[in-house]
Amino acid sequence: MRYLLLATSLLAGLAQAEPGALEELGLDAEYPVSGMPNGNLSGLAICGETLWGVSDRDDDRVFQLSLAGDHLQAEAETFAAPEPPESQQPWGLRMRNWAASQVRGGTLDFEGLSCDTQGNRYLTSETQSAVLQLGANGSAQWLRLPNALVRQARASGMLLHFNQGFEGIAIDPAGERLWLAAEQRRRGLAVLLRKSSAWRCSGGCVLLNESGMEPSPAALGGHNAPRDFSGLAYFNDKLFTLERQAYRICRRSLSDGAVERCWSFAAEALSEPRRYPVDYGVAEALWVDKDGAWIGVDNGSQTRADGEDRPIVWRFKAPEGGWSQRQ
Repeated sequence: MRYLLLATSLLAGLAQAEPGALEELGLDAEYPVSGMPNGNLSGLAICGETLWGVSDRDDDRVFQLSLAGDHLQAEAETFAAPEPPESQQPWGLRMRNWAASQVRGGTLDFEGLSCDTQGNRYLTSETQSAVLQLGANGSAQWLRLPNALVRQARASGMLLHFNQGFEGIAIDPAGERLWLAAEQRRRGLAVLLRKSSAWRCSGGCVLLNESGMEPSPAALGGHNAPRDFSGLAYFNDKLFTLERQAYRICRRSLSDGAVERCWSFAAEALSEPRRYPVDYGVAEALWVDKDGAWIGVDNGSQTRADGEDRPIVWRFKAPEGGWSQRQ
């Protein structure tokens, strides 16, 4: 009986991982974003009642996003980031990051955004493998992360490749637990706990790491692509990962990062008017609340089939039964 139950569980997990078997989220609204001159929307968070966004091409600002008719208007809040802490990345990777920033901009390459109930906002820098905290008053300081974070992540196969570092960040409302998501080849999750003003790993920094390929949605040809995380959110004592190549959101356990349930947004995102002339996902930012999910699209310099060339924010409805529903 024990082996029968195990086999049943494995089959259920495989069915849940198959994109075509997932429940589709319903699109509630779509908002182009105006006022981000460099585009490249890479992070979203609701702090209090304000929706914030960040671009990976801007090292000195976050954007307040306000509804203005049929679009979101971005208003910049600037800050001065201190010199980042000494990088734990190898010299060759640091040089590649520096060279790329001279061409495209965005030396710090802010890829994720989260916030706590005290009004602090947290930005993860992909090039530095570091986290910048913005206070409610606009002050900026780098968190004191342990050196073991990068060392353990790299030993697990994460953070080894150019432009495939920490891509998402989530923090609990109290600001005491912090999670980071590594993008791909291998993708993974790291967790840190705050102790006074410093952060530490408890029993190891790496919560999850995995490699492998999986097919893209049929609308993109079903070709194999590396499993990835492009966004991370915390809600109701669960982690939610944005998996752009598979066009889905997955709920994961805080204890080990194991996937519990996934939902697809492919049907809406890949409808003909919203298609981009690329065969890969462009969803980069995620925020989850009880009523639904905000997903931000980093379109780069691409124009959609309907002619829209601004970054996009989608508001998806929560699944029927809520985010806590079981299989």
